[in-house]
Amino acid sequence: MSRFSNLGHRLYQGEVSFDFVGRRKLWYSISGVIVLVAAIGLAMGLHLGIEFKGGSVYTVQKSGLTVAQAQTAINDVTHGSTALVQSTDKGKVRIQISSEVEQSPDTIRSGLAKELGVPVQDIDSQVIGPSWGEQISQKALLGLVIFMVLVTIYMAIAFEWRMAVAALVALIHDLLITIGVYALVGLEVTPGTVIGFLTILGYSLYDTVVVFDTVKENTKGLTKQSKLTYSEAANAGLNQTLVRSINTTVVALLPVAALLFIGGGLLGAGTLNDISLALFIGLAAGAYSSICVATPLLAQLKEEQPEMKALAKRVAQRRASEAKAAAEAAAAAPAGEEFADEDLPAGMVGQRAQAPGKPRAKGRPSGKR
Repeated sequence: MSRFSNLGHRLYQGEVSFDFVGRRKLWYSISGVIVLVAAIGLAMGLHLGIEFKGGSVYTVQKSGLTVAQAQTAINDVTHGSTALVQSTDKGKVRIQISSEVEQSPDTIRSGLAKELGVPVQDIDSQVIGPSWGEQISQKALLGLVIFMVLVTIYMAIAFEWRMAVAALVALIHDLLITIGVYALVGLEVTPGTVIGFLTILGYSLYDTVVVFDTVKENTKGLTKQSKLTYSEAANAGLNQTLVRSINTTVVALLPVAALLFIGGGLLGAGTLNDISLALFIGLAAGAYSSICVATPLLAQLKEEQPEMKALAKRVAQRRASEAKAAAEAAAAAPAGEEFADEDLPAGMVGQRAQAPGKPRAKGRPSGKR
């Protein structure tokens, strides 16, 4: 842990730096592949829960009843129609049937009672109309659109429109990946899943805003100097917040993982499983997008500005002149003599240049005599 803390300090001081912005083509390629796979999954269709497509739910309570027995019974009653059979945390068996089944709910309930050998009153039934699911879907979509609009307006006012665009792209990136995973794996989308989808947008935006705030501070008055380009200054800000972003994500993922693997997996709490799985995927995607998508995209948009292009040209010219001066100084030095750091041109400190010729004699001190 102390090494990790020391790494965070060195990243903040600029002693160590990972070039995330400079490798943006790599991150774009990785994100493109992931989003493409997610889009293929979405094209295959989501497995919507009964709350969205309508149908009926039957809950049977019988000692020793297994999921396999209930599956066989409902297949006999509905003549092989597709039904979802699950065990609940209270020892009951839950059977979901889509609205496409022709039998009436009363007929199915009576048939189940006969096949399973239980009284009809021991089978609870609930009919859900498709109109309710449509209303929920419309409200969720409306909430998503309003959220996106408000985020764009806030980012444009608090920062600038380029940061708003980068943050919006990162949000859409996270949402597509999360929904795509659900589609590919074939997990059922329930109202709890929708809540999880909407929740991850806030986490993703939080990480992005933290990074952008540091980038904004690092790039104030940037055009007045000629040492760093915008991409380099943005990458420095990203490195300064890197450890903080990782710590925040890990701390957020731990309780979500507990909900997913303990609450949903071991205890069988279906609602917890729906929400926690969406949160787990979304949090991981949000941490990745804030580091590898949002900031590199912001730097790319900013580098298109005329003043930033002029800055990049000045930085390149300065570095070329410094390299030329260092080479000339090395060529003019006596054979085998090295330069001290104070003899090097600006920007070359720490890079010791040795003049051509014979290597320094063994035991001869380095630097100025």
